[in-house]
Amino acid sequence: MKVRGAIAAAAIAAAVSVAFALIGPERLWSTIGPADLGPVTFETLKRRESANDGLACPPQLCEAKGDLEPPVFEVDAEVLRTAMAKVIASEPRITVVHIDDEAMTDRYVQRSAVFGFPDTIVVRYLDQPGSTSTMAIYSRSQLGNGDMGVNRARIERWLAKLRAIVPEDDFSAHPDHQNRRVR
Repeated sequence: MKVRGAIAAAAIAAAVSVAFALIGPERLWSTIGPADLGPVTFETLKRRESANDGLACPPQLCEAKGDLEPPVFEVDAEVLRTAMAKVIASEPRITVVHIDDEAMTDRYVQRSAVFGFPDTIVVRYLDQPGSTSTMAIYSRSQLGNGDMGVNRARIERWLAKLRAIVPEDDFSAHPDHQNRRVR
């Protein structure tokens, strides 16, 4: 009986593997729903109960507790957006899904390397006093109850790449920078 069960499980796994190879990950995952999970409103964002998202958000903007606080940069939001677009374009398997110039918000889908799991990433750019800017980033997985830290790591990687090309505001290192007003 155990042998039959093992053979049946192996047959199912083989059938799924063949289907995955024939149809491809994008079509397979689209049967679950669209890869793009849609926009978010950072001011009222509720974090997921499952551990499959990551958030970088100025505390004055988000009610939800972020994983990290984004830095303030010595450029206006439009320049920051242009620089971040270059950072994001350097990432593999990423697609621009929506650009909202009025709200200074962009949305992307990035897929994992092997299985093509889709994650939706929303980035909102915020002008700050003194010709500086910051951003809010929310990255979330479409599938699963855990992401093994992938979404938070993505945000950290993107911010590290951005810091390499855009100067941070010296004030952002000051402990009171949290009192700055986010527009």
